[in-house]
Amino acid sequence: GSRLNDDLNRVQRPVSSDLPCLDERAEVVHSLAKWKRYALAEYGFRPGQGLVTDMNAIRRDEELDNLHSIYVDQWDWEKVITAKDRTLPFLQETVRDIVDAVCSTADELRWKFPELKNNIHLGREVAFITTQELEDRYPDFTPKQRENAFAKEHGTVCIMQIGGQLKSGVRHDGRAPDYDDWTLNCDILFWHKALGCALELSSMGIRVDPAAMTRQLEASGCPERAELPFHKMLLEGKLPCTIGGGIGQSRLCMLLLGKAHIGEVQSSIWDQETFDVCNAAGVTLL
Repeated sequence: GSRLNDDLNRVQRPVSSDLPCLDERAEVVHSLAKWKRYALAEYGFRPGQGLVTDMNAIRRDEELDNLHSIYVDQWDWEKVITAKDRTLPFLQETVRDIVDAVCSTADELRWKFPELKNNIHLGREVAFITTQELEDRYPDFTPKQRENAFAKEHGTVCIMQIGGQLKSGVRHDGRAPDYDDWTLNCDILFWHKALGCALELSSMGIRVDPAAMTRQLEASGCPERAELPFHKMLLEGKLPCTIGGGIGQSRLCMLLLGKAHIGEVQSSIWDQETFDVCNAAGVTLL
């Protein structure tokens, strides 16, 4: 009921259960986006300080394919910043730090396991582009086709400003209106050689301030959320300015090991057709 458990692209239903001992229903958290910011306020964190979580969740409404599973494992992180840090250069600097860490990990793996040298091709140079610039560049492509085309050309890319309506009248992708600032958020993607497509490793961003949240709630047609506990705290200035995101653990393993299916690096549930297709291709699912 607090809505700390975010509905992501507004269609994700949490796994829930009744708790007779409390005479209430409880939800298994499937998104920590709001909880992290709330926790930073509760724990008294200061600018420059933050937290990292090892998140394991079930997303019952996830569509299954090579990159998606109902089981979600990711490192969620959130850091307190100051109002003056709510800028595009600060966001891009943070993206470069994350990419550099991923590439350094890839270098270490190649050194320890030479057999991976043909699987890992990651570039430290990040190509930044907004969703509107993508649409302008590839007007006849779908959003996913645009990401693939741009990532194939540049290798390591950062797609910015996700959630708002583009000039065409559509959105590049869904984004909840009450955690990321749609003008200061992004996805980090790497070209994945094994699948021949862009692999999204991280969704992140500078979080909404009162003005941005009010604007985005209106644009999303849900201004009534402003009366919920988390939202009221934010509008009353009781939550710190933060930046945060998630880094997919299984996605990272797929990328670094050159795997073709997320089921090769995590144990989950798959339909029989997926098992059959993977077995025929010599891909073993856990």
